[in-house]
Amino acid sequence: MQQPLSGDMPESASEVQRQLYTGSERPFDPEDLVMASGRDVTPSRLSWARQQIEQKGAAALERYLP
Repeated sequence: MQQPLSGDMPESASEVQRQLYTGSERPFDPEDLVMASGRDVTPSRLSWARQQIEQKGAAALERYLP
């Protein structure tokens, strides 16, 4: 039987919990908004995200997160 590579090992539940969260209860930046929207991060999309955050605040991110 082949041993899994170290990158294939599942993370512990506590590690996953530290990495994942929903909503905008924590600080976020334009890059977070672009990634949450499913797009690649580019300068023009970062500009778009800055505008969205300025206009809508936390609601800009909340529309993409459960």
